Amino acid sequence: MTLEFPVFGARIIYLQEGLSLTWIHKIEGWGHGADLRLPLPARLCLLTLLSPPLSSAAPISPAEPISQAYSLALYMQKNTSTLLQTYLQYQGSPFSDPGFSAPELQLSSLPPATAFFKTWHALDDGEWLSLAQGAFLALTQHLQLVGDDQSDLNPGSPILLAQLRAARLRAQGLLGNMAAIMMALGLPIPPEEDTLRLVAFGASAFERKCRGYVVTREYGHWTDRAVRDLALLKARYPA
Repeated sequence: MTLEFPVFGARIIYLQEGLSLTWIHKIEGWGHGADLRLPLPARLCLLTLLSPPLSSAAPISPAEPISQAYSLALYMQKNTSTLLQTYLQYQGSPFSDPGFSAPELQLSSLPPATAFFKTWHALDDGEWLSLAQGAFLALTQHLQLVGDDQSDLNPGSPILLAQLRAARLRAQGLLGNMAAIMMALGLPIPPEEDTLRLVAFGASAFERKCRGYVVTREYGHWTDRAVRDLALLKARYPA
């Protein structure tokens, strides 16, 4: 019995010889259809060389994850001021006093959203995405801590606790969107880190209130920055 089929300029012919199969490879360009009777290892190597290369998957367009991230950031932006005001309202004086603001308060474990214009303008897409992802990773962890603090300090404030929980979930969602953008652009995704490290569980009620104020304030600032930067990214990678 003889079976024959073409494979990229060659004809693989099977000849039934007794109980075994013998392969005869007729390869164009090797003499005039020279017959090559090859042992099994050589046959496998030849078939590997003749096999078509696996087609690589089509590159993923960054436009869709950028659009999703931008839409989520816009939605988050509508709620950031409400979260901050609700938080301050439940902390008592001086936090709840009209016009309260303490920009000098910072947390070493939470990167500030403010940056010099020249420094910000010099960032490329990968650098900005890496910074933003690190910031929102830190925010998700800090919002969890603030939620735990407020469950202890203000257990009878379901509205505040619900808003803190929603903010944390949205920050996690934006974090996932940014990871998808980085994958689409072929950029490495930074490993997840414990940004809180050692937490002072013996902090006073006032210290925990200050910590929560900085977190909710910076959540708003980073969301504003994300909206601005994602708008620029969206313009550079149109659908």
